[in-house]
Amino acid sequence: MSPVTITLLVILAVLIIAAIVLYFVGKKAQKKQAEQQEVLEANKQTVSMLIIDKKRIKIKDSGLPQMVIDQTPKMMRGTKMPIIKAKVGPQIMSLISDEKIFESIPVKKEVKAVVSGIYVLDVKGLHGKTEAKPVKKKGFFKRTLEMAQEKAGAKPIK
Repeated sequence: MSPVTITLLVILAVLIIAAIVLYFVGKKAQKKQAEQQEVLEANKQTVSMLIIDKKRIKIKDSGLPQMVIDQTPKMMRGTKMPIIKAKVGPQIMSLISDEKIFESIPVKKEVKAVVSGIYVLDVKGLHGKTEAKPVKKKGFFKRTLEMAQEKAGAKPIK
């Protein structure tokens, strides 16, 4: 056998082993996420709250209790999370929002929220609309194309 063939076989074997390992790790993570979702569903309750502010900030700067910050994995402490500051009854609390509903949460409005611990799962409006239209950012190429068309005097394509 030639050295090139041997090298390609070794690379192929390493790729197959990596794919198998990733498959089992992904399956384990999927089971863990399903268990956590069951716990969230079991502990959820509906609460009326006034949303004061919402931001994506690092968990260590979020104002969450120190016990929560200590329990988060070290790698997650540096990432930005969707944090909501809300008035629940007489208390002002910092809560973690679900990524899917973060954009639709209205600021400075009273809402009914489905909460599990400090995690906001769902938000429904109490007064008026809650749906805030998420502003979709344009990509680099689309912005560049629009600027070029604007300079050329052509009508922008939508």
